[in-house]
Amino acid sequence: MKHGPSGTFEVSVNGKTVVKRRTFTFPSEQEIVEAVSRELAS
Repeated sequence: MKHGPSGTFEVSVNGKTVVKRRTFTFPSEQEIVEAVSRELAS
């Protein structure tokens, strides 16, 4: 993970964004783990 401008939150795998913050909410830990797992499996 890297810090982004203006409070952005994105998780990338191999340069591809797999999950990011929605308006006013952050993804849950489960959503992050599932998104990363899906990308690694593909």
